[in-house]
Amino acid sequence: MDSIRLRTLPHFFLALFLTFVSVGRASAQDVGAAPAVSKEGVAPGAAAQAAPAAAAGATTGDAAAIAAGDALYKGNCAQCHAINEVVVGPALKDVHKRRPISWLIPWIKNSSKMVASGDEYAVKIFNQYQKQQMPSFALTDAEITSIISYIAAESEKPSQVTAGGATAGNAGQADGQDTGGAGADASTGAGQYVDLLLIVLVVVLIVLVVTLVIIANIMGDVLKGRKDLDGRDVELLDQKFDFSKIYKSNLVRGLAVGLFVLVVLYESVQGVMAIGLDQGYQPTQPIAFSHKLHAGENQINCAYCHTSVYKSKSANIPSANICMNCHSQIKTESPEIKKIYRAIERKQPIQWVRVHNLPDLAYFNHSQHTQVGGIECQTCHGPIQNMEVVYQYSPLTMGWCINCHREQPLNTKGNGYYDNLVKLHDAANQGAAFTVSSNGGTECSKCHY
Repeated sequence: MDSIRLRTLPHFFLALFLTFVSVGRASAQDVGAAPAVSKEGVAPGAAAQAAPAAAAGATTGDAAAIAAGDALYKGNCAQCHAINEVVVGPALKDVHKRRPISWLIPWIKNSSKMVASGDEYAVKIFNQYQKQQMPSFALTDAEITSIISYIAAESEKPSQVTAGGATAGNAGQADGQDTGGAGADASTGAGQYVDLLLIVLVVVLIVLVVTLVIIANIMGDVLKGRKDLDGRDVELLDQKFDFSKIYKSNLVRGLAVGLFVLVVLYESVQGVMAIGLDQGYQPTQPIAFSHKLHAGENQINCAYCHTSVYKSKSANIPSANICMNCHSQIKTESPEIKKIYRAIERKQPIQWVRVHNLPDLAYFNHSQHTQVGGIECQTCHGPIQNMEVVYQYSPLTMGWCINCHREQPLNTKGNGYYDNLVKLHDAANQGAAFTVSSNGGTECSKCHY
């Protein structure tokens, strides 16, 4: 009977351990689940795709105009303005009620001209915000009207701003700090609760293990002192596990040698295949610029800094002047921002280190993919809005590009150029998707000429 009890102890301990592990995992999943990061405001193509809708004619209150204005606002205004908060410029809540649209349109197009003309309200705003020059925008009247429609719609929503005109967290955010809010406090509290629970469980498990070991030793000593044990019980008490029999066996040695050979072979093949590839490349930049802060938390549209991404072969590196649109007022004492000031004073460009670089023998056009194809930045560059330091997310190999061309369908609706091509393709391929490769996107001369 005693020998049976000894043999059941390991099963009891295993069951108890699995029970505590299950409880810890369930608590962590229920309490500590984190929401996914939104990409809203950083997806390229939004402003470019919304502009035609605005140009077609926007009216205040029209759903299409509001949607178009939303994209245009995020692409042009959100870097310096908020609806309910003062950022670089004034809060825009009810701006359509404060000034008529006939005044707002020329102000948005060229505020400097209105200030120079001596317009009383324009001069007042200019002086009130430290004579900060608002950039001129090449927007049509319809596009500006759609932006105002969006602002009017947002102004009707309940405000979460305090009486001072800015939230408690806004003061920190104006300096580029993430002060968080009630949601952040709640998630932090939940995370601390889960951590505390797991620590308690680990301590309890350690105590249980030590207790079980002590009990097993005591029971073994007690049983060894008994005279009525038969030979099988004595053999069970005196047996010791011999580890040497395991590592000296031919089977284990063969498995170890085979595993070692496979690992060496695998690493060798991977090393050869990776020659010339820079996936994961993450150089240190001369200024600690955070895409997570700018594109993620502040939702600055990619096209605001990379201004040629929709109209040029390459997505340009932003100049220091673009940085100064905000940082002439925000975080002016930051050591990193002072590096921008020094570059401007010395009339020298910032020596950014290029991360993504294709060989000269390959032709790639950003505007063809972003403007025509509607491809988002994250498709090739990965979750850029979550990166503190940018790294090369995709392999950027020829096979990777060709696979995308084979799978990416072309939007041919409303484009007469494709009508006959689609008919011929559908007749030959029995209704298969008309992809980039169907239009010659995998031919050598498309990228190599």
